[in-house]
Amino acid sequence: MRKLPAALTVLGMAALGTVIPVSSAHAVESCADNYRNAASGYMYAYDYVDCVGPLGRDDANDSNWGDSSHQFRGSDTNKASSILNKGNHQEVQFFNGTGTGWTGGHTCLARSEHYASDLTNNYFTSGYSANNSISSHRWVGASTCDRWAT
Repeated sequence: MRKLPAALTVLGMAALGTVIPVSSAHAVESCADNYRNAASGYMYAYDYVDCVGPLGRDDANDSNWGDSSHQFRGSDTNKASSILNKGNHQEVQFFNGTGTGWTGGHTCLARSEHYASDLTNNYFTSGYSANNSISSHRWVGASTCDRWAT
């Protein structure tokens, strides 16, 4: 009978061993880590703050994150809570509208800023929150941007 409690203790400790590293790994994940590991020339969008839960990456313009014609597709639209820019030459302009008219208000992420880890305090030029509201993006020069994500 003494073997059963010992076996349960070992199993319990083994279960804790698998839980602790997973939570520790999540706790250290950050935009800085993701920026270091990101491929050069791409912008990234994440479902959650601190660059957790990747939605996708793109090195080209995408005028509608809700369609299925570019890197961001379907449910990616209006879902980003953090963004990252590891572009080579340009800034990324994010919109809460769709289409090649690039309307609906915008915010930009500079290459020098690297990332915006929490979009809840960022707003489009239209006044709407950028959090869970990005529907499209394009690569632009800095002079095209009137508002910057931080």
